[in-house]
Amino acid sequence: MSELRSPQEPKLDAPAEAPPIYFDARRELAARFLDGEGLEIGPLHLPLAMPPNAKPRYVDRMQIDDLRREYPELAGWNLTEVDVVDDGEKLATIAEGTQDFIVANHFLEHCENPIATIETHLGKLKPGGVLFYAVPDKRYTFDFRRPVTPLEHMIADYDEGPERSRAEHYEQWTRLVIVEEGETEEQTIARARELEAAVYSIHMHVWTQAEFLRLILACRERFGDAFDLEATAAQGIEYMVVLRKRGAWPAPAPPPGPAPPAARNASQQAKRVISKLKREARAARQRWRG
Repeated sequence: MSELRSPQEPKLDAPAEAPPIYFDARRELAARFLDGEGLEIGPLHLPLAMPPNAKPRYVDRMQIDDLRREYPELAGWNLTEVDVVDDGEKLATIAEGTQDFIVANHFLEHCENPIATIETHLGKLKPGGVLFYAVPDKRYTFDFRRPVTPLEHMIADYDEGPERSRAEHYEQWTRLVIVEEGETEEQTIARARELEAAVYSIHMHVWTQAEFLRLILACRERFGDAFDLEATAAQGIEYMVVLRKRGAWPAPAPPPGPAPPAARNASQQAKRVISKLKREARAARQRWRG
């Protein structure tokens, strides 16, 4: 039996209802932690809202025209212009230690070897640089029927190579995600082989929040505490982590210089107005008491 199949899990007919969204976690975390020059991998039609001090270049495995052919369901959306054509798992065109941040939202679940991908991304960061990841919680998506990918499975993919389990992932996808009612086992396997031969992009691994955090902490231990977990948040169908590479943090922005004369005059005028209001308030209290 495939190690990815879990017959003990209950049969589900629909995804769970995602929790309500109380705040924009992506935007708030980006504003707090992203700064300098970096990369966003695979933004498609939903690039991260960057703070003014963060300057991203956008990475994808093909240019926009090819992406539109790959994802016809996005025909009506504006796709983000691609600055760097590269494999987001390997970033072969990006020099080591050159990036202030790397953003990869809804990307790690597509990676055949997520541990190696996180290791690669860490290597591309400067000391003090930030990794910003958002991944879907499988309970609230089309992956709802799939069992959580065991940590041990991903460690074996890292140690032995992801080829060892590639076929299993495609078979699980055809059985539990793009289900064809009434087909035979042979037909299901044949569909899986077709998708695998086409290198069709699927969710190779699936998690809930707790299991994904377990993966992150296992990576931290395996990589010799190479990063700190700065923040984590859940929002709707997804959860986010912010990881900071160990080492000296980037130098803070220099303090602003002296205010121009107009600003100084405005500040002085504001102080005079406040002082006048305080005096008037004291006089009013004295009159009321007298």
